[in-house]
Amino acid sequence: MTRLFDNYRLGDIVLRNRLVMAPMTRARSVDTIAGAATAEYYRQRATAGLIVTEGTPISPEGQGYAHVPGIWSREQIAGWQTVTKAVHSEEGRIFAQLWHVGRLSHESLQPGRRQPVSSGATPAHEGKTFAFTDDGTVGFVDVSKPRPLSTQEVGRVIRDFACGATNASDAGFDGVELHGANGYLFEQFLNPATNTRTDQYGGSIQNRARFLLETVDRVIEAIGSTRVGMRLSPFSELFDMPTYIETTDTYLHLACELSRRDLAYVHLADQLPEGDRAIGTDFLIAFRARFQGTIILAGGMTRELAEDLMEKNLIDLTAFGQPFIANPDLVERMRNEWPLTTPDPDSYYGGGEAGYLDYPRFNPATV
Repeated sequence: MTRLFDNYRLGDIVLRNRLVMAPMTRARSVDTIAGAATAEYYRQRATAGLIVTEGTPISPEGQGYAHVPGIWSREQIAGWQTVTKAVHSEEGRIFAQLWHVGRLSHESLQPGRRQPVSSGATPAHEGKTFAFTDDGTVGFVDVSKPRPLSTQEVGRVIRDFACGATNASDAGFDGVELHGANGYLFEQFLNPATNTRTDQYGGSIQNRARFLLETVDRVIEAIGSTRVGMRLSPFSELFDMPTYIETTDTYLHLACELSRRDLAYVHLADQLPEGDRAIGTDFLIAFRARFQGTIILAGGMTRELAEDLMEKNLIDLTAFGQPFIANPDLVERMRNEWPLTTPDPDSYYGGGEAGYLDYPRFNPATV
């Protein structure tokens, strides 16, 4: 029987267990550079089979949150090198999540305070992001109205992703994950509610998927297919992304296309705004039939659910997010069925070491 604590071969690397630390924005970098605190944060959690970093913007335009580490400059690469060295010193494995938020940004984060970009001009109604307020402090503010990328600019964004992948390789990452979930730029192209384009990137399922797939191809050219993962969130509805009649067909089309590109994995994020499950067993069966590679599932996972889905051969790895925040030793806690600490949501975004580096490991002597 497949267990969470079995080794797993992922491309050219071996993971020492099947638990993945999911990407989570923590907004603690200084001047968009990952520093010593970030390195220590990930080092503490390096017993995960695989760590996927917080989203790291591929360009200044791709930013949607204040104080997140980017990956477009030499200084940022050097900062991330301290992180990968820290994780590798604990024999951990780590992928960088490459990120462009698209319309989910604020002009205070954009170069020259320009409009954010997207597939179209439709704003995310009631969307919020962690940016600079009028008095210069940081907090949650309404996102700004976007403008559509021109056809030529789409090509430039694709090149930015490829450059980000090369930079991640230079920084010592074991691979990269393209963030195609949670209502960010790739999903803004996939969804016809936000993609009203009339060029080759709009209209049919194939056209709406073109930007994502062309980006995957360029990133594969840059660093190799077995070092590239993709995160998707079918049916999620986060950030004003409604479901649509072709949702299932769109993601099964992606499953087929990504399968023949021999990616390291596809990482499915299962989450509705209310916290309910969105991805059912029938969809997993259909996705597995079309995608022959590694499947990671995140969102409200438990050990029991993960092992059941692994036993049914519907997923290969399982990702946990918030439990890793408050439990740097989550793997050992789950292995030994030790109690979990509940994270403090007030310390999720921004701040210092409190709620970031100060969660203790479990002491079995207290049992």
